[in-house]
Amino acid sequence: MFDKKDLISRRTFLERSLVGLGGMAVLPIFKNARLKLDEFPAGEWLGRNTVYLPSTLPIRAKPSVDANTIRYLSEDECVVWLREVVGSHPTGRVNRKWVETPEGYIYSPSLQKVRNIPNEPISTLPQSGEDAGMWVEVTVPYVNLTLENPPAKSPWLNAISSTLWRLYYSQVIWVNQIKTADDGSLLYRVEELYGTYGDIFWADARAFRVITAEEMTPISPEVSDKKIVVDVNAQSLTCYEGNSEVFYCQVATGKKLDELGNPVETWATPEGNFWVWRKLYSLHMSGGSAGATEQGFDTMAIPWTCLFQGDGVAIHGAFWHNDFGTPKSHGCVNTTPEDAKWIFRWTTPQAPYYKGDISDPVNYTGTKIEVIKRLY
Repeated sequence: MFDKKDLISRRTFLERSLVGLGGMAVLPIFKNARLKLDEFPAGEWLGRNTVYLPSTLPIRAKPSVDANTIRYLSEDECVVWLREVVGSHPTGRVNRKWVETPEGYIYSPSLQKVRNIPNEPISTLPQSGEDAGMWVEVTVPYVNLTLENPPAKSPWLNAISSTLWRLYYSQVIWVNQIKTADDGSLLYRVEELYGTYGDIFWADARAFRVITAEEMTPISPEVSDKKIVVDVNAQSLTCYEGNSEVFYCQVATGKKLDELGNPVETWATPEGNFWVWRKLYSLHMSGGSAGATEQGFDTMAIPWTCLFQGDGVAIHGAFWHNDFGTPKSHGCVNTTPEDAKWIFRWTTPQAPYYKGDISDPVNYTGTKIEVIKRLY
């Protein structure tokens, strides 16, 4: 039987570690074996293990914490996702979803649901605003990264082995150069534009789907009376146009306990009335610091971020867990990346494709957000 204290996600592992710590297309040949896509199982949908050593994630014979263990998944290992079923939940957890795989059953909150869809790379960058570049989305379970400008500056890079420097399915990032590898394949130079420590990477271009300006067309731009209601008691988010509900999803708001079971009021999602004051296609988010009493965290390329309080509380996509419906965050409102993208397109102000960033901190023109008071 496993206990919630035994499960540590990659993000949580990093949190603990950090407490202690132009249009020109093809450039010269670039040699690096790590820039190859890993092989993944064949299946329409896959599940990626988000639990990180020293913790382990078991495959069980039945969807129960008391069932026999068939084996343990390795870091970032992917398995074929057949379907979700209802089973028992571990001590202290409320989520009863399990994923059925060809080998057995895995507790769903610890599996990111992903696909493996390599893309045909482009060889010439489109012109975007003043510069050549494009926004891209990862469409494979993960893609390895090689650092262009060592030494690494981001805390998360220094907290783990360079063999685990990766971007994951659904992450969004900016591409501003293209190179040819020694085998003739194409590599993208990926770089964060906001919140970055300055690290720049190269990665296999096949891992990325180009996001076009057309697909980011605003949803219902003619409607002025828009409002989001976040219910931290129900762990839900609802979008309204006037009195009509137009969108609903489960979320993960600020958690009440840390990974050791200690109460942490400072991680609660702020309650009250707010408005979206800044939106970014992708944001590097960090918090805490070495020697702090709280765990630090450092996560790159968080997609579809809508800030509504200060510089750190936002609605955004989360790729490091699948536990929506359960308090999980450090104060933000986590949604699936797909839900976050819809919310991003629907809310105001509208972020332009070039630069992927817009802010209006003083005029109160962004979409209204109400966070309902916690009852317990």
